[in-house]
Amino acid sequence: MPISPTQGPTGGGTVVTITGTNLGGATAVRFGTKTAAITANTPTSVTVVAPSGSGAVPVTVTTSGGTSNPVSFFYVGLPVKSTLSAVAGAVAGGNTVTLTGVGLSTATAVHFGAASAVPTVVNDRQLTVVVPAGAAAGAVGVSVTSAGGTNNGLTYTYVAAPTLATIVPSAGPTAGGTSVVLTGTGFTGATSVRFGATAVPFAVNSATQITATAPAGTGTASVTVTTVGGTSNGLTYTFGAAPTLSSAVPNSGPTAGANSVVLTGTGFTGATAVTFGATPATSFTVDSATQITATAPAGTGTSSVTVTTVGGPSNGLTYTYAAVPTLTTIVPSTGPTAGGTSVVLTGTGFTTATAVRFGATAVPFVVGSATQITATAPAGTGTASVTVTSPGGTSNGLTYTYAAAPTLTSAVPNAGPTAGGTSVVLTGTGFSGATAVAFGAIPATSFTVDSATQITATAPAGTGTASVTVTSPGGTSNGLTYTYAAVPTLTTIVPSAGPTAGGTSVVLTGTGFTTATAVRFGATAVPFVVNSATQITATAPAGTGTASVTVTTPGGTSNGLTYTFAAAPTLTSAVPNSGPTAGANSVVLTGTGFTGATAVTFGATPATSFTVNSATQITATAPAGTGTVSITVTTVGGASNGFTYTYVAAPTLSTVVPSTGPVAGNTSVVLTGTGFTTATAVRFGATAVPFVVNSATQITATAAAGTGTAAVTVVNPGGTSNAVTYTYAPAPVLSSLTPTVGLLIGGTVVTLTGSNFTGATAVRFGANPAISFTVNSNTQITATTPAGPLLGAVSVTVTTPGGTSNGLTFTYI
Repeated sequence: MPISPTQGPTGGGTVVTITGTNLGGATAVRFGTKTAAITANTPTSVTVVAPSGSGAVPVTVTTSGGTSNPVSFFYVGLPVKSTLSAVAGAVAGGNTVTLTGVGLSTATAVHFGAASAVPTVVNDRQLTVVVPAGAAAGAVGVSVTSAGGTNNGLTYTYVAAPTLATIVPSAGPTAGGTSVVLTGTGFTGATSVRFGATAVPFAVNSATQITATAPAGTGTASVTVTTVGGTSNGLTYTFGAAPTLSSAVPNSGPTAGANSVVLTGTGFTGATAVTFGATPATSFTVDSATQITATAPAGTGTSSVTVTTVGGPSNGLTYTYAAVPTLTTIVPSTGPTAGGTSVVLTGTGFTTATAVRFGATAVPFVVGSATQITATAPAGTGTASVTVTSPGGTSNGLTYTYAAAPTLTSAVPNAGPTAGGTSVVLTGTGFSGATAVAFGAIPATSFTVDSATQITATAPAGTGTASVTVTSPGGTSNGLTYTYAAVPTLTTIVPSAGPTAGGTSVVLTGTGFTTATAVRFGATAVPFVVNSATQITATAPAGTGTASVTVTTPGGTSNGLTYTFAAAPTLTSAVPNSGPTAGANSVVLTGTGFTGATAVTFGATPATSFTVNSATQITATAPAGTGTVSITVTTVGGASNGFTYTYVAAPTLSTVVPSTGPVAGNTSVVLTGTGFTTATAVRFGATAVPFVVNSATQITATAAAGTGTAAVTVVNPGGTSNAVTYTYAPAPVLSSLTPTVGLLIGGTVVTLTGSNFTGATAVRFGANPAISFTVNSNTQITATTPAGPLLGAVSVTVTTPGGTSNGLTFTYI
């Protein structure tokens, strides 16, 4: 005897039709113990209104012929909703949301305010639905209709799409980084701001304003804002390249400013500013995309000239403000008519000097500082006004007087002992005001100007020949020959050995060096400086083997002393080539030319100690250090090439995840800490395991098999890290389930007993996880069954860090 429908709400009121035979004249229809109101009756059917009820009840029809067999009718409770996966979305709808609760398996509709949609039922506790379009932005109630009725209680908000009104600024440099303010509506809860396809950082200031940072880009990009309500209209943003400056002419000017400066470069179109340091140009005109004419503002010192466009500021070019120079002294203030005198000018404002003039004649000069110039006087007669010119103007003038140079006609006597002390009478012209008498480079011991035509001088000690000269403000006279007779002697050469490449500074000691004319290594003449009559500093040439070093003066050539050329050492390996920052480890260096090594350095730090084992090997003790340094070996032949040595800090271990795993091992474990880059081993206790260095702060290792706990450590050339504990957990064992059967819709509470349940991470009924579970103890778990996929048996398992248990059978009915 069929019944339709077979279920209805617990409150009753469902119109139910029962079909069969011999149903005419029905006197009663009962739903369990309750009588239903009969609304229609024929011999083959009875239509009634179901009374209220709950659960499954038998339905019978009574006629004068008796009571029929029963058929089942099921009272369905109202659906109960608990959560929506998304509580807001666009007014246009179209997004899928997940609704969770209880009693959802018979759901036929989900209503969003006045709009409704047909859901997809996942199970009794979950359904999904595509949100229908809303009538307008705002909150609406969400209700579910099922065989048990309709239930409200959740809210969903329709959100309008944002709109963009302005973007300020609307242009910026191609490098990005510009802070851009967007105005419009609907910005609250914005999820992204994009320049074209590029999402950028942003801050929502209010519902009508966002501040975003422009990315790098070229050309134009459409800027949009996205919220849960959708994506806004786009506004155009233009990327402009920064201008470049190549020249500023002139690049200096007076402190008062007001001079025109022509700037050349690229990207000047639309320039918004020209600045001299922090000061804007008085005015500027963009002549073209490659030229600007600017009026310099007043200023001092040096400043950087820049041009700014929407693409950003250009590179800077140096512009110098120059004050009008002043002259205070000129030394000497007298010189020869032939010119050539080095004259020192003192004053102020010399830094940017462009000219020094004696009268109208510009002369060579060198700016020593802002207060001193050295110039070379030109030829002239009488007096000349000396001035200095800079971009700031021309200085006051100081007088320079031209005087005739003295002349020498005789020196009596014209020779003397090397010890000097001889009185020599010089005759000639122009001696008045003489400032010096020199024998070669050596001043006379003393001299007296007897008259304008005679000087009496005392010869200094010397050797060989010397040119005697008289110097006055008019210049230096011609020279007359004076001869010293002595041969130099050479007593020491320090050092007596050096590299084959030459360049070693060598100090020679002996006697008679004053008038030295040459120093030779073998046949090779070398640069030298006579420090005194007993010392010369010379630079050794390149060479091999040995060479005889000699000194030559007008008195002859000295005895020879031996100098040895030694090849520089070479380094080919350093083993090991890394070690702890504390140093103290032995490093074996191999190479060539180590005999007589004088130093081994690690960067700028000497080795703590070293031993020359042979000409090709040194054992050194590394000093303390950090980072990467170059190891070198130094001998008399010079310094070797460098070999890289790296100081490595001992690693530190912070975490081991997971920190528990099965006794069989093979668990992938992620170690975090520091100093992992050069890791050489990972150990679980004493057992080295395979590992991969992911970064300086992360390693992935494979746990070894074990029991109990193991200390995990990382080893690198800097040492062994601290230990972090890893625990081996036995696999769980499942011994019983109570009950072993339950409804297909799930919800049955099952007690699992067994062992090793502590730390359980999952309970599964077949492939489905339990709706929930509680670890009551190491030997008991209480779990709630999920809905079954089909009627019949599934395997129940427990999973812990120690693995997954054996399975026990649970049957869905």
